[in-house]
Amino acid sequence: MNKLVIQWLTVLNKRDMSQHLKLSILDLAYYTENDPTPGHVLQHSTEVARLADRLGYHRYWFAEHHNSAALMSMFPEIMIAHVAANTERIRVGSGGVMLPNHSALSVAERFSMLEALHPGRIDLGIGRAPGTDGRTALALRRSWEITKEDTFPGQLDDLLGYFAHDLPGDHPFAHVIANPDPALTPYIYMLGSSGGGVQFALDKGLGFVFAGQINAEMAVPVLRYYRDNFKPSVYYDAPRSILSISVFTAESEEEAHYLAAPTLLMWTLLATGKRFKTFPTSKEANDYPYTLQEEAIRERQLSKFVIGTPGSVAEQLHDWAQKTGVDEIMLVDGYAETEARLKGYTLLAKEFGL
Repeated sequence: MNKLVIQWLTVLNKRDMSQHLKLSILDLAYYTENDPTPGHVLQHSTEVARLADRLGYHRYWFAEHHNSAALMSMFPEIMIAHVAANTERIRVGSGGVMLPNHSALSVAERFSMLEALHPGRIDLGIGRAPGTDGRTALALRRSWEITKEDTFPGQLDDLLGYFAHDLPGDHPFAHVIANPDPALTPYIYMLGSSGGGVQFALDKGLGFVFAGQINAEMAVPVLRYYRDNFKPSVYYDAPRSILSISVFTAESEEEAHYLAAPTLLMWTLLATGKRFKTFPTSKEANDYPYTLQEEAIRERQLSKFVIGTPGSVAEQLHDWAQKTGVDEIMLVDGYAETEARLKGYTLLAKEFGL
């Protein structure tokens, strides 16, 4: 086989992989000094979601974080409703709702309403962590006992029971209904960054999203374990797995690394107990005077990132998909500037032929 034929087959293979690998976006709604007001952050998120809808991205999710001056995504349901109403076909969801902060009934009610408003387009990603510090968790839950107990397994059972109208007969809330029809159930995914979350997904037959932006080293074994051990359920007849990871795309490698600097700095400072008041701009992050210790931490963080030109990023994402067995990758949004976000997602969509 001559060299030209091999090159052509390689191109065809990459094109085929691009057609099968779905791309989605997780929006953390970062607030930087570039934003005149926090409200502009949410306006920009809406703008990016509209673009993603037009470009062919598969889903657009919002996270839940509390007590942060740098994040404007406290309750994802609010942005889900807004973005779903301002887009046409893209799936919209939570990445995720931190279930310990909420009553199972209220989550079931809210997402049933979202599903009724936007049938077939709503996702409910569920997390076990509080998404904040202990004191703020107490302020949210208003009980020391609840903050100390692991209530998640029972909450998850209740949540699924409310959606399906099948809480056990001896359950204290067996006759409480969250919606008029079990059909008002969104697609449900369990989130995780270790082996804990995946077991809940397998036990209940739910979809699973692994947070590679938090623990990239565990992504391959955990996602492979999920796919190898999934059993068909009332929710899915086959495994539904997604890898989320921080991705930065630009026309040059140098520019892509420049744009990735704020998120790299954020992870570095978190590891040392420091923090910015707001999310750093690209200029602030690239001008930051790293200590030797911080530089070493920064280098270790790079395994959580995919950074480069469209072609380079596509090759890295295909490699992650092949290693983990996923057919969808969720790009964790960490661009500090809206213009860079819009351009990066446009370049990648063109590279993948979405």
